[in-house]
Amino acid sequence: MLKELQKKKSDMKDISEESKEKRNVLNTEASAFATKRNELNKRTKDLINEAQELKILRDEINEKVSEYKNKRDDTNAKANELFAEADSIRKQNNLAGPSIKALRKDIDRLEFTQQTEVLSTSKERELVGKITQLQKQYQVKKVQLEENVELKIILDEAQQIRDEASKFHTELAEYARQAQEHHEKMIAAFKEADRIRAESDIAHREFVKAQEAADEQHKIFINAQKEIRELDKEIFKLKKKDKDGKSRVVKSELQKDAKSIFEKFKGGAKLTTEDLMTLQRSGLV
Repeated sequence: MLKELQKKKSDMKDISEESKEKRNVLNTEASAFATKRNELNKRTKDLINEAQELKILRDEINEKVSEYKNKRDDTNAKANELFAEADSIRKQNNLAGPSIKALRKDIDRLEFTQQTEVLSTSKERELVGKITQLQKQYQVKKVQLEENVELKIILDEAQQIRDEASKFHTELAEYARQAQEHHEKMIAAFKEADRIRAESDIAHREFVKAQEAADEQHKIFINAQKEIRELDKEIFKLKKKDKDGKSRVVKSELQKDAKSIFEKFKGGAKLTTEDLMTLQRSGLV
């Protein structure tokens, strides 16, 4: 019985050590997954904060886009009113036809073609004729404008306002570019945050899996330790019982020897030192 209990205790010690080692390995794995998860969660949080900041900047810049769009549109509307007024004056004074600015643009375009392209004699003659005709129209239009001071003032003012609207449009385009840039960066940050959050979720699931497995091994370890303590109690009882039995046998043998020695003593035999000690241990003297 004692050997069986001792064998069982040895087996439980093996189970205890094995479960303890597995538990420690799994706890280390769980700790590593927790660290990875926490780092990924921090990166996710940082990216979301970055994306939120980019969103705020984008919205602020979009307000500028809206502001300059309104400025451009309002200014263009003023210019259009003046150009409409100029058209009305032209009609009243029989000054219809292309504007002096359009004529100058056509002349410059044709002269550039004449200077840069190789033309046949007939084509060049035709081109020179067109340029000459447009120059005459330009001169006539110039004289007409110079003579009509009211129209000139209105057209100059309208052009200045149009130029101002063009500046507003340039500002608007730059703010729109910046807003788009911040928007794209914001979207990229949110996408990266989603990707890293998915990695964090995987790390968390691995952490839970390892932690649960470690807890299971810890339960096995605790139960094995409890079983070992119970076996120790049983082994102690058996050993004590065995020891007590042996003690009784020894005492019985001692008493037999002591009685024999005592009988010899009563018969007049001389006792040795060892005989006296035997009598003392037995309690007869």
